[in-house]
Amino acid sequence: MVCPTPIGNLEDITLRVLSALREADVVACEDTRRTRTLLERYGVTATLVSYHEHNEAARAAELVERMRGGDTVALVSDAGMPLVSDPGYVLVQACIAAGLPVEVLPGPSAAVAALVASGLPADQWRFAGFLPRKRGELRRAFADTGVTLVAFESPKRVPATLSVLEEIDPGRQVAVCRELTKLHEEVVRGTAAELARRYEGSAPKGEVVLVVGPAAPMEADPDAAPAGLDQLRRLVEAGAKPRPAAQAVAELTGASANALYRALTS
Repeated sequence: MVCPTPIGNLEDITLRVLSALREADVVACEDTRRTRTLLERYGVTATLVSYHEHNEAARAAELVERMRGGDTVALVSDAGMPLVSDPGYVLVQACIAAGLPVEVLPGPSAAVAALVASGLPADQWRFAGFLPRKRGELRRAFADTGVTLVAFESPKRVPATLSVLEEIDPGRQVAVCRELTKLHEEVVRGTAAELARRYEGSAPKGEVVLVVGPAAPMEADPDAAPAGLDQLRRLVEAGAKPRPAAQAVAELTGASANALYRALTS
């Protein structure tokens, strides 16, 4: 069973997760000390084993054997949903390969909480995990976002990240969501330019989720062609499929993949 745990406030754990943890023969967790604190809060006695990014492969094989023998294993991370920028993928894949059932319980998610709190469009959105550190990769991550982008970011990197976004699109709507569900929860909303100035030289403290609104649609210019259109045409003429080729060119040039595709097919 994949069991999400509170992202801050321990009261956010669900009754179903508590029941699952009580019934499990073993609870696999990132940090046994942190999980023990949660379980003791609710009087749950469970056998804990460490499961983290450094021992995933070996521990996954061990846990699969236990499940084959009839044991019930509950997987938790330090906070939120396992696998979402947390360990767990290797174990789930191993269970699927072994033909073992995988039950996922609903619960807290920092990404979804931040998306809703941001006040930005939530009908279409993309989760980017942790944002890249290299400036060029970061620019590409922001370049083609026709939907709301949700990402985890180190608080120390927030000023630099907002500065890059300001260079690309100073008017883009952004929300810096800090310490969600905790005592010092804060959601700061504004344009990329406004928030870049706010955090310049003063990084926020605590865990941060960055939510970036969709880029404003650009007015069509019949005489303007997206950067990279010539390269895209050559790739397609050489036999490449239009959409994957447009995405590849967009990643190299920073242009919009959708704009490239539309220009090619118009």
